[in-house]
Amino acid sequence: MRAGARLLARRLGRRGALLTMKGTIATLYGSGQLVEPVRDTSGLRLLLKLWPLEVWGWAWITAGAIALVCAWLPPRRDWPGFLAVWAITAPWSMSYLVAWWPLDDYQRGWVAALIFGAFGAVCLVAIGWDEPPARTERPRET
Repeated sequence: MRAGARLLARRLGRRGALLTMKGTIATLYGSGQLVEPVRDTSGLRLLLKLWPLEVWGWAWITAGAIALVCAWLPPRRDWPGFLAVWAITAPWSMSYLVAWWPLDDYQRGWVAALIFGAFGAVCLVAIGWDEPPARTERPRET
């Protein structure tokens, strides 16, 4: 079992592992919007003028699926996964930010804007990371 986990971790690499986590979270968040949408949509009013929450839920799921597929691509070819996660978080972050200021519709909008913004910004940072070289020596087993 350990050998299988190590092989999987080696195959995915750090970039793939990050994309797997981000893709899983995005897919689950989108599914959550379909099953039980957020009740307080005051921070999302701008987005909801563009599409209903159900469509946004599917957009989250699509971004997550892209990230999950791209996690298995070689480094530097996996960039669409990072971009997809950032692309779905950016409008949510901006909607909450604008709802906080200047619209003053959602007093805690700055908090949600920072959370969604940080979630997406990690992808913009990681997209430029190089995958570290594979180890040549085996770690000691204790």
